[in-house]
Amino acid sequence: MNNRTAIIDYGVGNLFSIKSSLRAIGAQAIVTADPDLIADSERMILPGVGAFADAAQKLRDAGLDKVICREASDGKPLLGICLGMQLLLEKSYEYGKHPGLGLIHGAVKPIRGVIPPELKIPHIGWNELHFPVDKPRSRIFRSIQENDFVYFVHSYYAADCENAVIATTEYGAQLTAAVQNRNVYGVQFHPEKSGEIGLSILREFVSLTKEDAI
Repeated sequence: MNNRTAIIDYGVGNLFSIKSSLRAIGAQAIVTADPDLIADSERMILPGVGAFADAAQKLRDAGLDKVICREASDGKPLLGICLGMQLLLEKSYEYGKHPGLGLIHGAVKPIRGVIPPELKIPHIGWNELHFPVDKPRSRIFRSIQENDFVYFVHSYYAADCENAVIATTEYGAQLTAAVQNRNVYGVQFHPEKSGEIGLSILREFVSLTKEDAI
């Protein structure tokens, strides 16, 4: 196994923006849909923008859903970004009901009806991160501070996942900003668009191995 991070290419997401960010912090990365290269990597990033159902189908059609679940179950660190985070959950209610990867308990639900009606949807812009006071700070956030700003673009959020929540943000209501289940991490925001704060989060993630990701 080499020290590369595999950025999973299934036709959805800001693949090369993420790769450029990893290059900026001196990390090795490869954009790939090859199961063997994913298996040979030290860790995985699952990006994503767009509709949940379409993205989930693309993963299944390529057989990458099984690869991701197998490698994550074996302890390999996995980071889902934006839609990639939502795909980690059990299901989504975006234009129907659709199954996710089931690596984190919870469901993807619309922020409409949760936030005040005068606020714009999608939620686009910089918002503060808040960390739970009743659990230790997640490893990927150890280099940043309470109230640091990151960049969001989303109309849906991770719900019913209280035990996995490692950060929230306020947008008229408290919304899930990040989740974790052992070696599986997800961030609703875009670290690759979040300046030095985002790079710090990516830097912590790419330092993880199977041995210390939990």
